Amino acid sequence: MAYQGEQKRDTTNSLKVTQLDAQSEEEERSETAKLTRYNDGSVKLRNPNIELMDQDILYHLALGSGSHDLHEMFGDVKFVCMGGTPKRMETFAHFIMDEIGYKLPAGTQLQDISAFSYRYSMYKVGPVLSISHGMGVPSVGILLHELIKLMYHAKVKDPIFMRIGTCGGIGVEGGTVVITEDAYDGLLRNSYELAILGKIVHRPAILDKRLVRELKSLATQDDPYDTISGKTMCTYDFYEGQGRLDGAFCEFTETDKMAYLEKLRDFGVVNIEMECTIFAALTHYAGIKAAIVCVTLLDRLKGDQVMAPKEVMNEWQQRPQILVSRLIKKHLAQMGQLKSLASTPSSIKSPRRFKLVQQESEAHE
Repeated sequence: MAYQGEQKRDTTNSLKVTQLDAQSEEEERSETAKLTRYNDGSVKLRNPNIELMDQDILYHLALGSGSHDLHEMFGDVKFVCMGGTPKRMETFAHFIMDEIGYKLPAGTQLQDISAFSYRYSMYKVGPVLSISHGMGVPSVGILLHELIKLMYHAKVKDPIFMRIGTCGGIGVEGGTVVITEDAYDGLLRNSYELAILGKIVHRPAILDKRLVRELKSLATQDDPYDTISGKTMCTYDFYEGQGRLDGAFCEFTETDKMAYLEKLRDFGVVNIEMECTIFAALTHYAGIKAAIVCVTLLDRLKGDQVMAPKEVMNEWQQRPQILVSRLIKKHLAQMGQLKSLASTPSSIKSPRRFKLVQQESEAHE
């Protein structure tokens, strides 16, 4: 009887902790919303200078608020999906088009909206944007600044940002899908560090816990692979920063490397990549719900080099896309929008300014 009583108290205490965590999470979300969203859910920028500008050129996307009707082009966006390479995100655009039943008008095809930037590739499939973000923190940061401004100019309401990527596992087999719960840097700090005007600024690297839980719930027993969640570490480097022995430089031993990786595993890190801290920090600072879903290409406790055959790699990279597509379909179904959709052609508000933006981007390849 005493043991049952202890069990009951433990269960009650655990429930109270869970409720307090949920309440704290909700309060923080409410406070962030006041700073970063208008009452209708559209994005509010934390920069008063933008409203004073004649036009805002989104230089690395080859778009501009004066040259394009951004509200007409992007106002219906609900999901912004990002991944490293242009090819992967073009593939995802075609995949999600089939998944949500999006129909293009006869004689048309998907086009790279940001082709003239020569930096990022962007495809729009109804309410879904599919965009390449390049490799590493700086590339993702530049893109996020301009995407957040794009959401503002387009008056997009309550967008969800998701990064679809690849990573190295820590004690996790290749092909495992990992949903990031918390993002840490190479010093295991839960923040993104940036030097602004000669001063170090730390921004919390926080992802939406509800999205984590929802994504995890969408994994099924029929999936021929594991889907897990855990802590993700972000590095500024693929080789030395991740403790690899096969870079051009290496001043540590295999023993040093293994001790470090074991330390990461003990801390709860299940994967390593190169974008999570800035992705989590900037979306959180903007009040945008965000999630990261990656597939592991290898277990770093067993080696450094990615050795899987090309066809296996291609199949593995589809796994995060499948999970993300399930979430998109679920949300569209809840909104009554999961049906065949007619595309809206891109709208040019000012042909002269459009040409100038295009030429300016082309001039700096």
